[in-house]
Amino acid sequence: MNNENWMSMDRNFDEDYFIKDANENKSRDKKYFVLIIYDISENKRRNKMVKVLNSYGFRVQKSAFEALIRPNKYKKLLSDIERIPDTCDSVRVYKIQGKGTVEIFGETFTANDEDDEVVII
Repeated sequence: MNNENWMSMDRNFDEDYFIKDANENKSRDKKYFVLIIYDISENKRRNKMVKVLNSYGFRVQKSAFEALIRPNKYKKLLSDIERIPDTCDSVRVYKIQGKGTVEIFGETFTANDEDDEVVII
């Protein structure tokens, strides 16, 4: 998947959110599209969450990140996130599979496609 798919100048685009590489039989080649949104009240915890999420993907809004990651990295992401919030905070992680449409309004964003793995959180 190249950056043009993610940065379509159109306001919407279709994506296959359960992506497999050329060899579909290898489970390590599967990737998940992940959306993470959060509402964290305390600055220290919120900054820690941002630091963790930046290591997996990229910010699309102030409290929203997106990622495209393999299943083992997804498990690690959940483990890393679980340690941050307090009982008064809210964090939601959406693992999206199958076909979908992304509608974009307003400012678009740019992702660097490093290691052929983009994390959107």
